[in-house]
Amino acid sequence: MGRAWRLWMAVLLGIAAVPAAAQRTTWTADNGDGTFTNPLFYDEFSDPDLIRVGEDYYLTGTTMHSQPGLPILHSRDLVNWKLLGYAFDRLDLGPDLRLEGGKEAYGQGIWAPSFRYHEGTFYIFSNVNGHTTQLFRATNPAGPWTRTPMKRSLHDLGVLFDDDGKVYVVWGYREVRMARLNDALDDLVPGTERVIIKAEQGMGEGAHLYKVDGRYYITSAWYSGRMRMPVARADTPYGPYEVNHAVSLDEGWGSEPGYRHRGAPKPPFDITPPSKALGRNVLHQGGIVQTPQGEYWGFSMTDFNSLGRLTGLSPVTWKDGWPYFGLPGNLGRTPRTWVKPATGVVQKPFAPYARDDAFGGPALGRVWQWNHVPDDARWSLRERRGFLRLHTLAAADLWSARNTLTQRAIGPRSTPVAVLETAGMQDGDTAGLALFGLPWRTLGVVREGGRQFVEFRDQQGDKVERMPFAGKRIWLRAECDYLTEEARFAYSLDGKTYKPLGDPVRMVFQLKTFQGIRYGLFAYNRLGRPGGYADFDSFAVAEPKPKGLMHPIPLGKQATLTLQGSALMLAEQETSVIATEDNAVWFRIVDRGQGRVALAVGDSHVSIGATGDAWIKPGAAGEAETFQWMETVYGEPMLLSLATQRYLTVDPASGQVSATSPGARPDRKDHARWVVTERGGR
Repeated sequence: MGRAWRLWMAVLLGIAAVPAAAQRTTWTADNGDGTFTNPLFYDEFSDPDLIRVGEDYYLTGTTMHSQPGLPILHSRDLVNWKLLGYAFDRLDLGPDLRLEGGKEAYGQGIWAPSFRYHEGTFYIFSNVNGHTTQLFRATNPAGPWTRTPMKRSLHDLGVLFDDDGKVYVVWGYREVRMARLNDALDDLVPGTERVIIKAEQGMGEGAHLYKVDGRYYITSAWYSGRMRMPVARADTPYGPYEVNHAVSLDEGWGSEPGYRHRGAPKPPFDITPPSKALGRNVLHQGGIVQTPQGEYWGFSMTDFNSLGRLTGLSPVTWKDGWPYFGLPGNLGRTPRTWVKPATGVVQKPFAPYARDDAFGGPALGRVWQWNHVPDDARWSLRERRGFLRLHTLAAADLWSARNTLTQRAIGPRSTPVAVLETAGMQDGDTAGLALFGLPWRTLGVVREGGRQFVEFRDQQGDKVERMPFAGKRIWLRAECDYLTEEARFAYSLDGKTYKPLGDPVRMVFQLKTFQGIRYGLFAYNRLGRPGGYADFDSFAVAEPKPKGLMHPIPLGKQATLTLQGSALMLAEQETSVIATEDNAVWFRIVDRGQGRVALAVGDSHVSIGATGDAWIKPGAAGEAETFQWMETVYGEPMLLSLATQRYLTVDPASGQVSATSPGARPDRKDHARWVVTERGGR
């Protein structure tokens, strides 16, 4: 059997619950109609920093303890990105980064990099907790990169190569400091360090330093309480600085804070249920970039519960000398779906990397990262061609196991399947598929006393369930829903019929690893000694909802619109649009291009007035009759008026309809989400 055929069968037969079309498709932000839908990636990409060099854009972000680290992504249109590689393959600065001697670097390692380009050289400055800031250089963003340790540790730094040849750096949390870097870029120029923004001025951390039209700007992230993105500006590098606290505020596309740890995330875990808290799952750390056509765009991250931190792309509106994320009529709020940036480049949608791996190549797929620095003598793609072989090392549990291979989980829903062969395993060995987080969960095979068992293990409550297993080949599956934060494990002996093992588990947001859930392949020995080996034949990830919209726009069809959570439906009263519990209007959903629609009633359309009021206007549809169709992250339709740049909403008390809502709220009190009921085409 060919390797490609076997991987195809693993995907086709091993994920019976997922439609065939979805198995061959992964998330892309590009909708293919001139628009994009946030997030840029539906997997964790935290602390992003983005630069433009000519007509090309480059992006990197935090990778913590994962290796290789500092991914380098390239784009021509700011929406479609390709992973070029990493700034380093291994960053071995001591036993903590190797998981040796009882030490570990979870939640440490690479933090909040500053990505810059100057006179033919790319630079990435990144703090490494417990060590000094590291500087990476390359003349080609695809590498090779060289590393230079700096003399200082600069928390969440931002760097600016100024027009006069001076290089400035800012860093800190709340109290922001600035200094000049020396010519070697490895230390501060003596006498140049000073506090430029005091703690009480309301800046946060994650600084990005820019110069725009002769003025200096610093973006930051405020995460305590109501998250937001403050920006400071000054006419000279050292100030004085004034602060705008709300250039991005409250935008989470409807995301509700999910399961959290109460206190430190350590066993026994005290996990709190989801909340409706305002200002938590919102865009709050990032910066800005300008296209050659003169447009400014913002990039930032949002906490997205157990999936981790996601990156969003925002149109930028300048007002009174401040860059606001959002549209002129709705400053601070980023539309989830909007027209792609004007970059002068038109591309078809594509994903940054392939998640599936048949382990048939000379190297692992670029999507993979090791949990800490691996022992490269204990894994191989060559010992058995077409398989990833993991030799087991001694470990007490998954948390302390070396050579666990991981990749970021992808939302909103995804199902990883690993195919494992166990003939080389010895007593004490265990290997399989992991959902790496806190608590972590595993489904795999364990060998004890010459016998094998399929074993589900849940760190929460130290729960273990087993079934005897006499075979040598097994399919291991985890169905993960990041909207409900529930996962279910199952195994198969033939790749067709799956049996569940273990109770459904809740995935949890946590700040110990500072990462979302990661899919992992593991193999270790619980008896305190090296053991045998586990062979992984393939790994595949299916996505049942890989498109920007979970539900297609019912273009050309008739539909009623009912306010979600109520019986109120859009209706017509003379020339006004009202919400009532009866006499709903069947609107014809007219295609206006780029994911935009008009709501037609005969030869008339719903029109939005200057104050946001909704009424019925006879004649053709224009801008005031056009809405950008989009969804919350839960798949609930929302209609953004092009006239007001706010969302169609209902006052439940009066039934008044207007386009005045700034956007989705986690407590769902936006009254701007719709249930769409269709009745065929027309």
